[in-house]
Parts: sequence; C-alpha cells; structure tokens
Amino acid sequence: MRIVITGGFGFLGRLVADALLTRRTLCGVPVDRLVLADRFVPPDAPVVEDPLVDVVQGDLSERLDTIFAQPVHVLIHLASAVSAECETDFDLGMSANLDTTRALLDAARSQSRGGGPTPRLVFSSSIAVYGSDPELQLPPLISESTLPTPQSSYGAQKRVCEQLIAEYTRRGFVDGRVARLMTVSVRSGKPNAAASGFLSGIVREPLSGLPAVCPVDPGLQVALASPRRTVEGILRITEAERGSGPGRLEGTLPVNLPALTVTVAEMLDTLRRVAGDAVADLVTVAPDPVVEAIVGSWPAVFDDSRARALGLRPDDSFESVLRAYVEDHPEAVTAEVTAP
Repeated sequence: MRIVITGGFGFLGRLVADALLTRRTLCGVPVDRLVLADRFVPPDAPVVEDPLVDVVQGDLSERLDTIFAQPVHVLIHLASAVSAECETDFDLGMSANLDTTRALLDAARSQSRGGGPTPRLVFSSSIAVYGSDPELQLPPLISESTLPTPQSSYGAQKRVCEQLIAEYTRRGFVDGRVARLMTVSVRSGKPNAAASGFLSGIVREPLSGLPAVCPVDPGLQVALASPRRTVEGILRITEAERGSGPGRLEGTLPVNLPALTVTVAEMLDTLRRVAGDAVADLVTVAPDPVVEAIVGSWPAVFDDSRARALGLRPDDSFESVLRAYVEDHPEAVTAEVTAP
C-alpha cells in the first residue's frame, strides 16, 4: 500500500504521518510507502529518516507526475491555504484550494482510467462551508443535511471541492471521503494565518509565558476538536468500509467530525482554573471585526450521529483538551499546571 499525504509537513500532516508510522498498517494492510508532499520540508524533520517515508517537495500542482509515478492507493489531502489568507488574497485561495484539488482529482482519475487502482481519497474540509445567509438562517442544530451557505472565500472553496469529490466518486474515478473538521485546538507551534488561530493562541501562548490577543467577544460559541480527536477522525473515515450499518460509511455525504461546543469565555476560565491568574491575565480581549465576521459565521452545535456511527466521539471537556496539549508538548509549557 502506497499512501500520499499532501501538506505532509503541516500541523495535521505531521500528526497523521506519525500515527501511520506508529501503526505501520492501514485497513489491515501493511504500509509499503508513505509519501509526504509539501512545499516546505523542515531540514531537521526526523520523520524523513523512516525507511517507509518518501518526500516530494514543491508546489503540489507541479509535482503530481512525481506523486503518481507509482500507484497511489490512499491519498489524504490536507494541503490548503487557510481562512484569513484566503479572504485577504482571493487568487491564492482559488489556486491553492480549488485549482490544486481539481488537478489532484484529475491525476487520480487518470490513474484509475489507465488501469491502475482507484485511489481512496480523503479530503479535509471545514465547518466554514456553513454560514448564515440573510435569506436562510442556520438552524440551531447542524447536520450533514443542512444546506451549506459559506460566508467566506475559504468556505466556498472547500464546498466546491466537496462537490467535485462527490462527482468524481459517483463516476467511479476515486473513492472519495470528506471529513469536515471542527476548529482544531490546541495547535502546537507557531501561529498561522487562520482566522480561528486565536482559539489555540489564547491557550498556547500564555502557557509558554507569552501574551495573546482574543479578537472576538468571549461570549462567542465555537466548535472545537483536539488534535488527537481530529487525527482519529481522519483515519477512521479513511479506513471505513462502504455500506450501511455501524462502522460503515454510507453514501457520499461528508462527515462532520464530533464537536466540543464551548464559549471562548469558558476556554479562558478553564485556563485560569488550571494554570492560574498570572497565566490567564496574559490574554487581552481586543475585538477584530474581520475575524469576528468570519469565525462568527460558523455554527457551533452539531448533530454528530453520522460520526458516532463510525465510532467517533467528541472531546470530554475543554479541560481535557488543555491537559492533552500540556501532556503532548511539555517543552512548550512554562506555566505551572494544577494536577487533574
């Protein structure tokens, strides 16, 4: 089995790669090669020393011939320009998110039509596909049957990609699966250009002794998932056999990964309770209308029965999310954290 991860050295790409390299199997089949494709490859990334790993560096749309030079059995497409940069640079978002995904689908189609295996293609979409249209307000509980009306360029691009994958799957060119990700928190590492990046920054930075800005009203409700739960969801959707019944993937509808619904104020209260006043006081609330408009358009309460049928569950609480971050990244935490 040859598996390709696009965005393989990004935050989620690294975590998915680590999980696969720990298991060394997928769908009960040994992994023969794991290809990590990314524009940027850290010079000191230990994963490149693993004998199963191949690296393809460069613009994805320009490296498809290399990626498909050998049969691709599973393709986990995580590469993406993120929300705020797509809103700032329309052409970047259209190129990185829509045009590149279309090119990837066509390369997969050429493989299957040429007598090669039909790739199992897993796409990381987003709850940004949803939004309240003035003429069609969102219902209080969101499910996969809720009509997506994205209110950002990023959300619109993800929605178009979802539809393309459904069509390529209907035609038998790929076996496409779409995981709609909740906002992933707490992300490790440096801040990125995502509008939702503050939902990690208001925890990550204070825990390392740095100030952080909260650009939204703390009363805002958000839908979160920890990195652990997110990786679990991506791999479960990748492995699920098609069909009806528990544990099987039915139809071509996307799967909304399970969400932990909290307010930003509850997140900050948890930080204060677990790490103390001095740490929590490093967060300053300074509303940013652009960020509030994007993040505030996303729903926060989901019907996750489709994900639960696959055996997936949301995080227990934001405290469990915070403590998992501390456990996974002790080198990034300088604050004293209370015992559970």
